[in-house]
Amino acid sequence: MKKLIKSSQKKRLKNINSIVYVTDAKNFFSAYIPSQPNGDILMRLEEFRETERPDFQLNVSGKIIDFRLFTRERNKEFWLPETGFHPYPVACVHKSEKESILESVHNYFLDFFGHSVKYYWKADFFEDVHYYVPTQLRKVSYCMSTYVESDFTNMENLENFFSSSPVLKSVQLFTSNSEISFNPESKFYQAESIETRQVTNTFPDILSHFQGKHAFMICKKCEIPALIGFVKRWKSGEAFGKLKYLKVTVIFHNFNGIIHNIIGVKYIDAKKQPLRN
Repeated sequence: MKKLIKSSQKKRLKNINSIVYVTDAKNFFSAYIPSQPNGDILMRLEEFRETERPDFQLNVSGKIIDFRLFTRERNKEFWLPETGFHPYPVACVHKSEKESILESVHNYFLDFFGHSVKYYWKADFFEDVHYYVPTQLRKVSYCMSTYVESDFTNMENLENFFSSSPVLKSVQLFTSNSEISFNPESKFYQAESIETRQVTNTFPDILSHFQGKHAFMICKKCEIPALIGFVKRWKSGEAFGKLKYLKVTVIFHNFNGIIHNIIGVKYIDAKKQPLRN
């Protein structure tokens, strides 16, 4: 059956570059193929309910799993977009089996779609929610995004999220909190890529111990001497040895020629691909 599906869908499968895994506040799991306007859902995983009977069972990488088929009729209960909707399986899982079933599902995808497809686990962090992040999945890049409000106080919970997670591929941090500060040993700084949008001025402090490759910063205003010092330390090799690409956008400030000269900015034709080193 697998060979038949692959041969009949060969052209479509070639266009699949990545698969994304996400969890919500209830730690329900979804797997989808990124597409516009909505992701193409492959399957979902939900906690088993005694009131619901499975529609069928499947052997997934050697593990028998109960499934319900999420049909158009059932979709009406959830008010999900009807455009491009197609039925997909929902695994009914007991809490004690969630980790092993996730691993079986992922191994099945690796076998079916191949290792050339990129696999991402994405989580949105909220202050009072404890997310499950699997650490046993092979060839998965872990990503997270979070908004830290001005009255955010539970820094310990956020640090625990990073410490209990694998080193992240990317972090998106949106904050209006000027006091936010991570432990120098935090895995936050080990992320390969960090994108941060700040209402208040916390740059470059928020990247003071960054060990990754790419940093994207947007802030309303910035202490120019601090920015100059950051760039000089990077260029001299004194710090941020792995950093290859830095983009800083300061909304309420126009960088004049004097600042450009101090930093040593080189102008690149907008039509050309920017240097990454």
